[in-house]
Amino acid sequence: MPRRTPPAPVLEALACPVCRAGLTLGDRGLSCPGAHTFDLAREGYASLLTGATPPGSGDTKEMVADRLRFQQHGHYDPIGHALARALDVPGLPGQPLVVDAGGGTGHYLALVLEALPGAHGLTTDVSKFAARKAAKVHPRAGAATADTWRGLPLRTGSADAVLNVFAPREGAEFHRVLRPGGLLVVVTPDTDHLAELRGPLGLLEVDRHKDERLSRGLHGHFEPLESTPLRFTLQLDHADAATVVGMGPSARHMSPAELADRVAALPDPVAVTASVRVNTYRPRPAGR
Repeated sequence: MPRRTPPAPVLEALACPVCRAGLTLGDRGLSCPGAHTFDLAREGYASLLTGATPPGSGDTKEMVADRLRFQQHGHYDPIGHALARALDVPGLPGQPLVVDAGGGTGHYLALVLEALPGAHGLTTDVSKFAARKAAKVHPRAGAATADTWRGLPLRTGSADAVLNVFAPREGAEFHRVLRPGGLLVVVTPDTDHLAELRGPLGLLEVDRHKDERLSRGLHGHFEPLESTPLRFTLQLDHADAATVVGMGPSARHMSPAELADRVAALPDPVAVTASVRVNTYRPRPAGR
């Protein structure tokens, strides 16, 4: 089977995670003028994660399979559609490059690309198992393994939009990779997100100071444009209810046996509130 390659607009935007020079594709993978070389996996994702990663920092193969099944059931599709609406604004070019930072399997990016026929996209994620899925999620999408905290493997000013859905945020780095006039879209949970599962399944509470933390993280780099609430109801069977726990930090706080017992006590299906906020920002001009 021939090796998949990212679309040309994605390849052109990639940068060496060591020296930030541009990358070119050759017979042996990706390389920069400084002779740093990186693998391009057979599945098509660029392996641009450097250094050791802390244990538990990326989704396992099993976690990715659960997340993908949950997403394919369409439970969080309204979030993807809301992202597409947020990008349907004046100022973005007709063929934008959209980056989903910490985007996992690329599900949200695929929904955005379907709504924006001229767009191309890149998903970055620390998990190679997620990147394998993200590389094949859409014909106009590519994927790379990368850690947002260490820097995105993109040329400065190469992205027209950056998406960030329930994922780590690094304001300075998002500002660097966005072109002037680009758009940052951040999705965060509201305090009543998944409220019906929090008590029965022992989910961690949403930080009531999350808005302040978001503002502090982006302060000096971005100007807020709009914050739009999004609420909808999920009808979850027991398997998907358990997956919701596995998709978040609460999974590390109980054993599989305890989780199974708690899920078994729920109605099947169980009606659950999804409540998030879609926040949009413009990068501040340099020097301001």
